[in-house]
Amino acid sequence: MPTLLKRYAQQLELINQYAAKRENSQKVSLLAVSKTRPASDVLSLYKAGQRDFGENYLQDALQKQQCLAHLDISWHFIGPIQSNKTRDIARFFSWVHSVDRLKIATRLNQQRPAYLPPLNVCLQVNIDGEASKSGFSLEQLDEVVEPLLGLNKLCLRGLMAIPRATTQADEQRGAFKRLALAKDRLNEKFGLTLDTLSMGMSGDLESAISEGASIVRVGTAIFGARPKNTV
Repeated sequence: MPTLLKRYAQQLELINQYAAKRENSQKVSLLAVSKTRPASDVLSLYKAGQRDFGENYLQDALQKQQCLAHLDISWHFIGPIQSNKTRDIARFFSWVHSVDRLKIATRLNQQRPAYLPPLNVCLQVNIDGEASKSGFSLEQLDEVVEPLLGLNKLCLRGLMAIPRATTQADEQRGAFKRLALAKDRLNEKFGLTLDTLSMGMSGDLESAISEGASIVRVGTAIFGARPKNTV
């Protein structure tokens, strides 16, 4: 079995093992983070059954989408969003995990074509208050959710976070638990049915799933280390 497909199968097995241990029976979906990887790698995983792919870099993603336009791939944008990128993101993606400003949400809503279903979005939360990361604080979520619910071309699905890097499982789980509690609180306060916690990557997969992740974003563990000349 080629290395790519072997790694992919291993990650699916791990996800299923971790999910089986938790009380929450919600399905955990694998988002294959294909940033910087060629369309041929995406095609290989597609043939193996993978349908959801995550991209950080818009131009790279658009090129792959053009090559693979005949396939029923669900493309997720997971990187930082500049205002001048929102039009193409709104047109060519099914999901956006990294909405970190109300201005960005408004632009995505305005630029989402009417012939497409609402764009699934997650609010990015700076769960550890790191100066180097963007995202809403937990305290800001209440004031953001209400106006966002008025944007009818967006469908708010949940929250996303990238916690502070650590190998300590208790610290990993603490951050993910805070995000899960924030989702539950928003559902209760606003009468919502948010169903998505986009959290967990190659290095903290088990901790994220144990605390209720519904989407895990895995790149390196599937595709290997990124080429050194990529940004």
